[in-house]
Amino acid sequence: MRLTKLGHACVRISDGDTTLVLDPGVFTDPGAAAGADAVLITHVHADHYSIEQLRATDAPIYTIGAVAAAIGEEAPDVHERVHVVQPGQRFEAAGIAVTAVGELHAVIHPDLPRFHNSGYVLDVGGTRVYHPGDALTGPGEPVDVLLAPVCAPWMKVSEGIDFARSVGAPRNVAIHDRIYSEAGLGVADAHFTRLLGESGLEYVRLADGADLG
Repeated sequence: MRLTKLGHACVRISDGDTTLVLDPGVFTDPGAAAGADAVLITHVHADHYSIEQLRATDAPIYTIGAVAAAIGEEAPDVHERVHVVQPGQRFEAAGIAVTAVGELHAVIHPDLPRFHNSGYVLDVGGTRVYHPGDALTGPGEPVDVLLAPVCAPWMKVSEGIDFARSVGAPRNVAIHDRIYSEAGLGVADAHFTRLLGESGLEYVRLADGADLG
């Protein structure tokens, strides 16, 4: 398995000749989805979903109903490639086994309505990778790699650390990291590294374009 960080919440995961891209949005370099065999989208926020990114590939798109509806309104041509998944559904994307996890985005503010979000557990050649999207909902099963949100308007660093501890993945790769400045990320990285390390868990924040070693 090869896992490449592509900016903010977007990652590319490859297994042999098969490549999946998750959450290519407006904070991701253009063309991040180019060459993908399948694209997975967690929810409708622009930092996770971009029509321009989806038009850079002709791959099938797997996502929830709310995103499918938004794509249908904005780009009917892209909508033809959309496959809607349900909470808890197990399916295959380009031959890779995927499980949809959860149903709601994290609370942004009590005065704002919650909306839909789906995380995904991918079984990539026996390595299980979990992308939670914008939620702190656990995968419900052991995973080898957690794509761990680091900073967001809906999350404190302490909540992110406790979430990663609760998932218990041996390897934690930072995502959702375009909200803080580099100085702020340095503080967050120090806390994640020390406190997850005390639980025997590895934490790394990859530069855009870098692979998980």
